[in-house]
Amino acid sequence: MPLEEVIRARGHEHVSAEHASTFEVTTDDYLTPAGDCILAIEADRAPAEFDPEFVEACRDEAATITVEIEADGHRESVEGRGDPALEFTNERSAVGRTSDYVDDRTIVVGAEFAADGFDRELVDALAEGAEATVTLTVE
Repeated sequence: MPLEEVIRARGHEHVSAEHASTFEVTTDDYLTPAGDCILAIEADRAPAEFDPEFVEACRDEAATITVEIEADGHRESVEGRGDPALEFTNERSAVGRTSDYVDDRTIVVGAEFAADGFDRELVDALAEGAEATVTLTVE
């Protein structure tokens, strides 16, 4: 049975989703134009708060981790995989990566695409400040 974590956040006028190797959701309450991987800000939770059972399940190389973002009726999912090195200790940001790089912010590696691959209507809604629901599922 899949395990799930849900983060509530919101978009921001500077959401551009142009980054080609990462995507991010942050608890920060601001976003500069340089943050081209950030999809949503003011997240109500960070990886450090995730359930230990969820974290343990994500530390399996065979695990499939899905990140779904929904805002203003638009929805996009991206699949990646787990890694034994995943820490889930960051208290600010959750980052998905197309690469195998892992740091304390990483929530998924080997993602199918990064910020630049997200549906443009979803990105536009986020750029207009829409409320966002980010659902992480591990199987």
